[in-house]
Amino acid sequence: MLKKIQYLWEKLNGSFWFLPILMLLITMVAATGFIYLDSQIQYSPTGILKYLLPASVDSARSILTIIAGSMIGVAGTVFSITLVVLTLASSQLGPRLVRNFMYDKLNQVVLGAYVSSFVYCLIILSSLKENESFHFVPAISVLAALASAIAGIILLVIFIHHVSMSIQSDKVISDISKGMSKSIRKLFPEEIGHEEEKTVPVIDSLKQKHAFNQEVSCKKSGYLQSIDGEGLMSLAHDNDCIIILHHRPGDYLVQDIVLCEILCNEECSKEVHKKMQDDFIIGKVRTPQQDAEFSIHQMVEVASRALSPGVNDPYTANACIDNLTSVMCYLTGVEFPTPHRYDSDNKLRVVADNHTFAGMLNAAFNQIRQYAEGSPSVMIRLLEAMITINQFARNSNQKKQVIQHAEMVMSAAERTFHEPRDLEDMKERFNSLKKS
Repeated sequence: MLKKIQYLWEKLNGSFWFLPILMLLITMVAATGFIYLDSQIQYSPTGILKYLLPASVDSARSILTIIAGSMIGVAGTVFSITLVVLTLASSQLGPRLVRNFMYDKLNQVVLGAYVSSFVYCLIILSSLKENESFHFVPAISVLAALASAIAGIILLVIFIHHVSMSIQSDKVISDISKGMSKSIRKLFPEEIGHEEEKTVPVIDSLKQKHAFNQEVSCKKSGYLQSIDGEGLMSLAHDNDCIIILHHRPGDYLVQDIVLCEILCNEECSKEVHKKMQDDFIIGKVRTPQQDAEFSIHQMVEVASRALSPGVNDPYTANACIDNLTSVMCYLTGVEFPTPHRYDSDNKLRVVADNHTFAGMLNAAFNQIRQYAEGSPSVMIRLLEAMITINQFARNSNQKKQVIQHAEMVMSAAERTFHEPRDLEDMKERFNSLKKS
């Protein structure tokens, strides 16, 4: 339950509208506080402040009106710039990268700051009073509005610089790489229960040892975004059963497809089935929370678009390959979690559908290799990536997977290279890889 709440909080915090609305609410509270402060202090400006702060209701109203109009105008400009950037990102780098721009904190802060300044000025304007019996000019509140206007000008300069940098391919690749590294380091190793070095159980034999084999189906179609591992372990322990997962985060599920199997000696109730279904969070899109391949696919999409005939940008594709190589070198040294998870009593409770080094290697390089056929520079860089990963490989299985990819790259080069010397360069690198 705690992990589910944490997941929902991360999803809410990552929403584009969350931070601007939070800033708006804080501004409304701050405006009320400043008005109360002005009513208690009744400050009369002296010295140089009397030239900065309004002395009458009309002057205060003029200042606040100008600031409010300017802020909402700039907010519209910022929104327009953001839409242009999203359009460029979608057409040039891929529509799935729009998520990165939407979740950019600076973009959210800028939009929230201008809208908040506008609402702040409206609230202060409504507090201005001037009649025969009462005269109220909130000098401190107006000073805060002036400060927000100056901060807004500075923020606009920062925003324009940030936007101009954010649409550059190198910056986009760097941001994806940073998110990819963070996600990979967080997810490996992933803990659901305790991992034990035991004899690997055979699924068929497990099914024969239990009287009941029940299936839990998916409630709706969509992408599997998250699995509450602790919740599944608790259910498996309380009902003395084994849960066999058929899918992992990132998979697309069709309604009524089998989510998991329950092996038990006493039939589980429909309530237990419903609790298990609630431990699987399904949404319309993929998210990076537990999906290890999410950022890898983003990087592959940038490289694939760069290799399309309409773009033909091998430099961007090579940069993507370099960053994917870095991640795969890291994965050679991690301990991929076993699919068999045990509870505190060392009883098998969950059989998970886990990632493997081979699967991650396929996700990173298969599509790039397929799109790179006919581009010698990219094919050569792919083979160099295999050489680098092979140097970090820790066991024979990893080396075998790397060599298989190198063989596929070499086979594609032999089919598509027209220059003999380019093919000779490939063969030299390939032979050095096989000898290492």
